[in-house]
Amino acid sequence: MRRCLFLSAAFMAALCLVSTARAGGVVFASWGGAYQDAVRDAWITPFTKKTGISVIEDTGPSLAKIKVMVQTGNVSWDVVGTSGVSFVLGVQQGLFEPMPADLVDQSHIIPGARSPYGVPSEIFGTLIGYSRQAFPTHPPETFADFWDVKRFPGERILPARPVTVLEAALMADGVPAADVYRILSTPEGLDRALDKIRQIRPSVAVWWNSAAQPVQALASGDAVMALGWNGRFQDGEDAGLPIGVSWAQSILQVGYFLLLKGAPDRKEALDFMRYIASAEAQARLSRFISYGPVRTDVFAQISPAIQAHLPSSPEHLRDALFVDNAWWAEHGQDATERYTSVMQGN
Repeated sequence: MRRCLFLSAAFMAALCLVSTARAGGVVFASWGGAYQDAVRDAWITPFTKKTGISVIEDTGPSLAKIKVMVQTGNVSWDVVGTSGVSFVLGVQQGLFEPMPADLVDQSHIIPGARSPYGVPSEIFGTLIGYSRQAFPTHPPETFADFWDVKRFPGERILPARPVTVLEAALMADGVPAADVYRILSTPEGLDRALDKIRQIRPSVAVWWNSAAQPVQALASGDAVMALGWNGRFQDGEDAGLPIGVSWAQSILQVGYFLLLKGAPDRKEALDFMRYIASAEAQARLSRFISYGPVRTDVFAQISPAIQAHLPSSPEHLRDALFVDNAWWAEHGQDATERYTSVMQGN
């Protein structure tokens, strides 16, 4: 503890949080909740049964914790689940090992999910959720509909973070999905997206931080539309809430399982990651949560009824845009500051 006194406050806090006890087996850290429950049922339990290798679970794999582990050589996790900017920044900072070339045959991996770092694990989407009570017929379908408060009156819910909202705003303004990041990379394009968000701001009731908020707002009647995660909306539908979703346009993100540099159980961890990417495992996840597989060759094993709710189904991929994590790693700080300013009425 005496040594901690000489570290920065943030570094010290992160270091003191790294305390996972290793009792043998692969240590896997993710974000808990329904997702980790699904990972346990779909992947961890079958993997252990098949190989005899135990998987010890932990939660909270923030980039700060990972950085402390790697920099101090006190690595207590083997594999972490993450996505988005944390994935890109972790790679840039040398916190994760590149995958051996023979670990996974990526010929069956959806192109937008491939990476030399980490094993793509699942695909989730941001899309429009709406109240079936507000729109019993002719519901909103596209992002342009979401922005059209005359044809579709009522209050909206938007994320408090700009990832996926800037993209949706440009698509609502008529930009094809293929051109979104080219346009966002220009000062005029970012201004255009923010101006589009200003346009709808008077109709935004809540800027959500918890993924449960859009579902709650639609179910209670506090809003008629929301941008949120497909899995959360599906949970609401399955629970009998009067919620619908539109797959006409969606913005997809990829989850990854990553091997920490200096992982104590490297061989067993790679066995676990290889299993996650297998067709057997990929076909199983959607039984437990409405996230899509990352492989193109497993849909014959998934019923059409379940495929209808999956972001990576062939039908839904046609009109989807994958989030460009590299763009957000480079421009995210500026975009977030400007988006926050728009949220605050500027």
